Amino acid sequence: MVEAARPETRGLSTPPFRALVASLLFVALVIILGTFAFADPPRYAAGISRIEIDATPITSFDNRDASLTRFGDLEFRGGLVLASNNPAFGGLSGIYVEADGSRFIAITDRGSWLRGRIVYRDGRPSGIADAEMAPILGPDGKPLAARGWYDAESLAERDEMFYVGIERVEQIVRFDRRDGLLARGQPINVPPDFKTFTYNKGLECLAAPRQGLLAGDLIAITERSLDRAGNLRGFVLGSDKVTRFSVKRTQDFEVSDCALLPPDLLVLERRYSPVRGVAMRIRRMPLASFKEGAVIDGHSMIEADLGHQIDNMEAIAVHRTPGGETILTLVSDDNFSFIQRNLLLQFSIVGE
Repeated sequence: MVEAARPETRGLSTPPFRALVASLLFVALVIILGTFAFADPPRYAAGISRIEIDATPITSFDNRDASLTRFGDLEFRGGLVLASNNPAFGGLSGIYVEADGSRFIAITDRGSWLRGRIVYRDGRPSGIADAEMAPILGPDGKPLAARGWYDAESLAERDEMFYVGIERVEQIVRFDRRDGLLARGQPINVPPDFKTFTYNKGLECLAAPRQGLLAGDLIAITERSLDRAGNLRGFVLGSDKVTRFSVKRTQDFEVSDCALLPPDLLVLERRYSPVRGVAMRIRRMPLASFKEGAVIDGHSMIEADLGHQIDNMEAIAVHRTPGGETILTLVSDDNFSFIQRNLLLQFSIVGE
């Protein structure tokens, strides 16, 4: 996970020199704060509790030109900066949005569930209502984070089941969503390969196709655990076999999440470096290409940098409106840091 991000620039123009300074500051903070990141104990919710979330609207995605709405294949629909006084709030790292586009459930990398409802005004997100948090429970009914199972980084849903990828221990845990926030997780079998992932660069993408290609399987892609060619390791976990593939790594991007848009998989990526700065990208990859030994690339739908309203973009979800529009919801992880933000951004796919 990324340990720092740019300072607030919402509503301000961002000339090139300012973007460079912000980028260098970001990298310096990554180095400084990264030393202490894992000393901070898990900050998970204590029981089910209602929380208040303050939501500040983001009306334009481009900091330099507020009139722009088209970015690659996507059109910006609006966004929110989220904040709460609840100490368990933050670190949003996976999200699932219901078909109605309103109700959602998310996970935090410190081991909590967050569920609530996105409020809309004129088709744009304007607030969060009915928010609740609870600890993610293990099979014994105790918080998973209490046993060291945290860094919950990926979330997928199929057939009333949630699947959560836990990077700290490289495990996938299944929950019956009908049990709500009190669901007890059951670890599922994973390949021994998972124990060879680079520390803190493991399970960031989980997807669970329910029909069509790869139906009944789980797709898992690592953040930055590389094969011998320097590409990102990926897996299709079937009931009777494991398919191993790679995702082509380009421009130093790392995977941070994914979401199904059959017959494709949308892969959310992020980058931070002293040379290129902070950026995000979404690539669209056909499910038909997820085959043994394949090296998969994809069409870039959008790429954004410090000149846009981004932070440590960690989560992506897809839903369709009653009018047939496909909406992407992106969420950022503030790592419980005062210099980062929890963002919720929404885009529609143009022409889809």
